[in-house]
Amino acid sequence: MRYQFKFRPYRRRFVRRLTTNHGNWDIREGIILCLTDETLRVGWGEIAPISWFGSETLEQALDFCRQLPQVITDDTIFSIPDELPACQFGFESACEWGSGKWGVGSKGDEENNFITPNFSLLPYSGLLPTGEAALNQWETLWQQGYRTFKWKIGVDAIAHELEIFESLIHTLPASTKLRLDANGGLTYEEANLWLWTCDNLKANRELPLEIEFIEQPLAVGQFQGMLELSMSYQTAIALDESVATLRQLAACYQQGWRGIFVIKPGIVGSPSRLRKFCQQHQIDTVFSSVFETAIARFAALQLAAELSRNNRAIGFGIDHFFEQEKTWLQSLWNDL
Repeated sequence: MRYQFKFRPYRRRFVRRLTTNHGNWDIREGIILCLTDETLRVGWGEIAPISWFGSETLEQALDFCRQLPQVITDDTIFSIPDELPACQFGFESACEWGSGKWGVGSKGDEENNFITPNFSLLPYSGLLPTGEAALNQWETLWQQGYRTFKWKIGVDAIAHELEIFESLIHTLPASTKLRLDANGGLTYEEANLWLWTCDNLKANRELPLEIEFIEQPLAVGQFQGMLELSMSYQTAIALDESVATLRQLAACYQQGWRGIFVIKPGIVGSPSRLRKFCQQHQIDTVFSSVFETAIARFAALQLAAELSRNNRAIGFGIDHFFEQEKTWLQSLWNDL
């Protein structure tokens, strides 16, 4: 198949600064792709890299797009190197969109193309603000229907975060599931303390809600430490940064990880290869956002609906970090 290829870079400012162990994030940048095939079907894709998480940089993605001709083929798309995982996802997703298999419209049907579908069978996890702000803002997300929350740790001194955690678990409703995300920012001793605290609260029946897992407690290079910790405590550990790309995902599985894998479709790489891996190994997955627009989110949710197991909430409760995007996407649509 041959495609007319167009692309546009974008910049979106967060409503509130996002703070993680990797630092502060104020502006989300990416690239919107448009592929028009020989039958004039239009497919939309998005490249939303996060270089500090393991993908290519935005400049590398832009350089790749700039060197492509105006007409590309399936061979071009399916030969994108593994060093450009966000590009792999964006271009393959645009192919799938344009194939019509998702039931979305084509150009001229803007109302249907930029509306994220309601994947009603998938529970969502809402991202709480860091620090003490979580104590005041969880209720808004609760009223919106969220019953699973993620809270970032490893951002402040551990003693202070444990104090906030103690307040948070006694503030949230008992039916809540809470995920603690360290973004690889804990030492081995700090990770032990967090896991021991969660286990101890549960053992003493002092935990009114469920701590679903601690996400990526140690840095990517400390895989063996996380493997050891996963076998030492009842509180589950989920890998995130360690499995940012398909290559890393396969490597951790081969090294014996059978716990939870947090998959960010926007940067993991080829959707077709991801499907094959998940279906072959039946891994325990949590699909999660990379703060993409509705275009990449649509494609990511398609994968989540196909591949999610164990009824785990997907990490796409991030709409409150941006202004409404429909008008913004509409203008970009018209530009392309």
